Amino acid sequence: MAVDLRRTLPWWAAATAVLAVAALSACASADGAEPAAAPTTSGAVAPTASAPAAPARGKLRGYGTVQQLTEAADLVVRGQLASAGFRVDEVLRARTDSGVRSGASITLASLDAGVADMAHMSTLKAGQHVVLYLSQDAGTATPTYRTLSGDFGIFDVTGSGDDAVAATRSQAMAVTGLRTEDATASGNGFRTTLGELRAVAQRP
Repeated sequence: MAVDLRRTLPWWAAATAVLAVAALSACASADGAEPAAAPTTSGAVAPTASAPAAPARGKLRGYGTVQQLTEAADLVVRGQLASAGFRVDEVLRARTDSGVRSGASITLASLDAGVADMAHMSTLKAGQHVVLYLSQDAGTATPTYRTLSGDFGIFDVTGSGDDAVAATRSQAMAVTGLRTEDATASGNGFRTTLGELRAVAQRP
């Protein structure tokens, strides 16, 4: 049977127009779409916060003068190490509530092992006559004391009376003056007399 092309042509033209419009719409949608996210792989690891490093122990506080040591100390005593503890022969200065008297024995503790300068600290031995600048530990059943900043708080005493020589235990960890610092004396230790230490202790 013959087909009348004059009647079928408009139908094909309309179909072609519809397909063209659909194709243009699809292209426009593709151009405006967000780019697809890259696929993740099983080997990718999300970043995690690293654990904070343990705080490093700080170095000891330095003291420039005997006056600074005296003002910071809870107790300043002269004496020597004995089997029962540190025997106090003289109290140069004490806070009003210390209760320490001449003839008493007090407990000394060493610095914490983690302190950076601990390896350079000396050790008190029996028979050594010293003046100690001490801080009292808080919250201990038995009153316990530590020298201020290790060797900074230790003076070795030679002789007797006010003229006895009092010298810093350490050359480097030492004050440089009684009431005023002397920058030129840094690293050389400090020597004075027991009488001068007594005078500063009475009027810091």
